[in-house]
Amino acid sequence: MNRDQKQAAVEEISTELESANAIFAVDYRGISVPQAAELRTKLRENDASFNVVKNRLAKRATDGTDAAAALDEHLVGPTALTFVRGDAVVVAKTISDFIKANDVLAYKGGLMDGAALAPDQFSAIARLPGVDVLRGQLVGLAASPLSGIVRTLNQLIAGLAQQLGQVAEQGLVGGEAPAAEQAPAAEQPAPEAEAAEQPAAEAEAETTSENDADETPEEAGDDADADAGDEKED
Repeated sequence: MNRDQKQAAVEEISTELESANAIFAVDYRGISVPQAAELRTKLRENDASFNVVKNRLAKRATDGTDAAAALDEHLVGPTALTFVRGDAVVVAKTISDFIKANDVLAYKGGLMDGAALAPDQFSAIARLPGVDVLRGQLVGLAASPLSGIVRTLNQLIAGLAQQLGQVAEQGLVGGEAPAAEQAPAAEQPAPEAEAAEQPAAEAEAETTSENDADETPEEAGDDADADAGDEKED
């Protein structure tokens, strides 16, 4: 590899470092060409790349970057760098499953979201569900109470429609308004009051008749002469 090729390799690694949100350093010893091709295809499907690098050139590319402290100590021996631009959890799961299935490769160390990622941490995130799976679970959780709310609202609407139908059948909704109540008739005297008033009137009439009967003939004549005298004076 001449100087220009080395410089191109360093620039390529630098570009990958800038665009990646995670970087996994892997010892690729024992992997065959077909196996490497298979792994590259799987990683490409998850927006990641698998590049065999020269350690010295990789160190030049990471010099002065945040990746230097996390990667430089692992840039020894046969090293391949996986540059992750997609879901780092899915990529870690892909590499972990490939290692178990083929009994090749070994994770050395890496960088994820600006922090160093140790081998035990790599194994832990490889067991997590991916972002798409988590989104599906979240949508399921959100949809469950919503479906309950919709079902409850439908039941309330159905119940209200049934009640309105019953009210309409009874003539309380629509149609003519009920007739106004008639004003109460003038109060009539109670039979007891009429019965009480009649004896009083009869008693007054009897008293007058008795007074007239008690008047003597002389008194009646005097009254008549007095009335005649009054007429003459007039």
